[in-house]
Amino acid sequence: MTTMNEAVQDRIAWVRLSSVTLPLATPISDAKVFTGRQKPMTEVALLFAEISTEQGHEGIGFGYSKRAGGPGQFAHAKEIAGELLGEDPSDIGRIWTKLVWAGASVGRSGLATQAVAAFDIALWDLKAKRAGLPLAKLLGAHRDSVRCYNTSGGFLHTPIEQVLENATASLAGGIGGIKLKVGHPDGKHDLARLTAVREHIGADVPLMVDANQQWDRPTAQRMGRAMEEFGLGWIEEPLDAYDAAGHAALAASLDTPVATGEMLASVAEHVELIRHGGCDIIQPDAPRIGGITQFLKLATLAEHHQLQLAPHFAMEIHLHLAAAYPIEPWVEHFDWLEPLFNERLQARDGRMLVPARPGLGITLSDRARAWTVAAHEAGSRP
Repeated sequence: MTTMNEAVQDRIAWVRLSSVTLPLATPISDAKVFTGRQKPMTEVALLFAEISTEQGHEGIGFGYSKRAGGPGQFAHAKEIAGELLGEDPSDIGRIWTKLVWAGASVGRSGLATQAVAAFDIALWDLKAKRAGLPLAKLLGAHRDSVRCYNTSGGFLHTPIEQVLENATASLAGGIGGIKLKVGHPDGKHDLARLTAVREHIGADVPLMVDANQQWDRPTAQRMGRAMEEFGLGWIEEPLDAYDAAGHAALAASLDTPVATGEMLASVAEHVELIRHGGCDIIQPDAPRIGGITQFLKLATLAEHHQLQLAPHFAMEIHLHLAAAYPIEPWVEHFDWLEPLFNERLQARDGRMLVPARPGLGITLSDRARAWTVAAHEAGSRP
């Protein structure tokens, strides 16, 4: 009779956490800044988890926070890191549950599970590397490339002339679509910028807009109707992220698809959105909802409801997850995180290519090490 101990193939021996502050070249402003709810973003806080096993297998994962929360994620991860030691790295689902319950008094969503996400992603990276496969192939890829669109070139603080130049460069670089930030307090400003971009890129290039939750229901209805003529791929976050009923009513009334979900911090919150019929395109963020283990649960539910998928940010992770989604998805191109890694993702003919490298296919750069502001180790490296 096989016992649990006899089934163990390897054990986690060492965990390293790094809190990294990535400076942004230009302060970033979206609609939340123009409505006075947030200040311009000047940096991104990253939480990296590196895991090694007794047999020498390694994995790396990360999460992030914008504007605030990075030190909190690191502090929570530091408290629970020791829970991984001695565990079989193959038991990813059980480890996720163990880590969540280690900090259950602060909840099973938000910052607590975002700290867990870095460990979870590292374990999936390790598993794929041990198999000698890109993560997408380990999960079971439906495609070797994914449609991609650029976001980082279309923020509200960027003059329209520069937005047009950025769009030209993105398309020339093999990216397939352009997303423009909207949600300015003066809707005419949004429509003027949108008109300029559509005329510049032509009618056939996919174009999306993102209001970053800054419209109320009447404004979203008016702006959504006004934007129908532009043939948009979607309108993103037109309403507060938790207004599932409002999103559902808007999605039912517009021809343009409604996309949302990036700010939700658990699978349970996405379930509520789906239950209401609150989106045509769902946009989960693996680091925000607890990692790849949770993302896969949500992807199964999204497929059941025939939703399109366009994961938010972190293309280094989401490219693999989108490649494994049955319904043709999108992945978001952001160049912000590129200085952190030695590798680069490639785009061609409007699609981002799944790298052949095992796991996520990323290694930390010297600059990432230099930007480390805090670190913690548990166990001993083999």
